[in-house]
Amino acid sequence: MGRHAHTQRHGYIDLPEGWERVGAEGAGPFISAEVLRRPDGTLMRWHSRSHRKRPAGSPNRSGIWWRPDRLSWWIGILFAVGSSCFLVAAVACQVSDPIGEWVGPVFFAGSIFFTSAAYLQYSQAVNVDHSPLPGSLRRRRRPASWEPQRIDWLACAVQLGGTLAFNVSTFAAMNDTLSTRKIDLRVWSPDAVGSICFLVASELALAEVCRRWVCLKGRSLPWRIAALNMVGSVAFGVAAAASLIEPSTNEPVSAAVNNVGTALGALCFLVGGVLLLPESAAAERPAPGSRQPDDAPAGAAA
Repeated sequence: MGRHAHTQRHGYIDLPEGWERVGAEGAGPFISAEVLRRPDGTLMRWHSRSHRKRPAGSPNRSGIWWRPDRLSWWIGILFAVGSSCFLVAAVACQVSDPIGEWVGPVFFAGSIFFTSAAYLQYSQAVNVDHSPLPGSLRRRRRPASWEPQRIDWLACAVQLGGTLAFNVSTFAAMNDTLSTRKIDLRVWSPDAVGSICFLVASELALAEVCRRWVCLKGRSLPWRIAALNMVGSVAFGVAAAASLIEPSTNEPVSAAVNNVGTALGALCFLVGGVLLLPESAAAERPAPGSRQPDDAPAGAAA
């Protein structure tokens, strides 16, 4: 299940002359891993996630926590900062009475950091090298593309849409004069849409790592990041459901559940964002005995 013969379908990689496809894996119609044969007969295992995260045409460099010349570093930092804003604001909502006026702007600022990170992540997917050897193909950078047949592109696009919905909901929530109906329409509705988008994007990201819809790979850093994001998305979804305003009371279904769910989700996203830094550094380092960082013996665990 999740494995496809290369004669039936393959990923977005364009093979150089003399290369061959040996096999492919992926969830449903998507391909996120392939085994390729080089002209000299040696095999290379290609993974869409690590391929996407390694900078094209850049020399390998050391370091994990300070890499501001790397796009993946900025993605992780921006997600972490945005998550921190949501975490601080959610905790303040739970422990403060009355809630400070600064909380709404902090939520909104966090959503802007989320959107900035999500767009950079989407741009990374849009402009990924379509050759198995990064840097071998030079293309003009594009602001957007339409590639829904790629699971990584689809996950990034859906998550970007979710962050835009959070921009709308957090901005509208700063207006204290909204009626109950307008709060549900302008705050709760986009909040619910954003949470659904995060859930869908998290499942797609998990499927990209697993090469099937569900798996358990506790020793894999990419899997741990994807799993953390899934837990965070579930928590955000629960928080969104609990924030619906009941017309009879003019209060949310459960403010406590909303705050705790938001805080838990933000904490998961914060840890996941921080873990993106060592993951991107690892994707850039060559594996021992291999010629490219993505290389691995055919059949090796990933």
